[in-house]
Amino acid sequence: MDRLLTEIGLFAPAVVFNIYFAAASIPLGFVMAVFLALGKNSTNPLISRLSRGYIYAFRGSPLFIQFFMVYSLALSFNVGVWKPLGISWFVLHPLFIGPLVLVLNTAAYTAEIFYGALRAVPRGEVEAARAYGMSRRQQFRHVIWPNLIRLAWPAYTNEVVFLFHATAIVYFALPVIGQQKDLMITAKELFERDYNAFLHFSVAALYFLAVSLVVFFLFGLVYQRLMRHLPATPGMRFAPKWIR
Repeated sequence: MDRLLTEIGLFAPAVVFNIYFAAASIPLGFVMAVFLALGKNSTNPLISRLSRGYIYAFRGSPLFIQFFMVYSLALSFNVGVWKPLGISWFVLHPLFIGPLVLVLNTAAYTAEIFYGALRAVPRGEVEAARAYGMSRRQQFRHVIWPNLIRLAWPAYTNEVVFLFHATAIVYFALPVIGQQKDLMITAKELFERDYNAFLHFSVAALYFLAVSLVVFFLFGLVYQRLMRHLPATPGMRFAPKWIR
């Protein structure tokens, strides 16, 4: 038991990096996804095709390869651009490249979720808003967006959890600088000392599970807020015999 508590304490600083990567990526990815979803639904063929191409490219390629591609691209501009500007330390840093790639990736997946929700918005409500004299901006603000976010929120919650899980491969694809070690790198280094894979990776998994439960809880509260206009769902009235 003492060893388990010691192990949990060793992983505590590491989980901060995983949380940082996810927290830094979610807001920008969310905003970018909204524009991509609207672009994919646009009647302008150029905007629609560009949005569809972006979504297809990032959903159709592995995240691990995307890390390598973006880092290699940034590294190729190092001598000619980043170094003369004096920002190579920032642009090539994992704490910048990591969230950048995660933003580009989650924006594509979230955009597809939002696009599906956008297509599922009741047409009758949109037509009623148009008949009422609302402008296109008012229609989006008061009719389309509330319906879209309510429809998309459960699936988006899953995407946020998947994004947090994806932070496990950031330092496998990018260089580890100093003591910036996330859960998986910490587990890997401890495993190389005593080859106790069950203990080290189980503790890392417990941290991922704990944070995921917090995400589900917080996003569940938001969903309850979004659905507050609906009557409360009644609980189970008659319990099955096997749980009485």
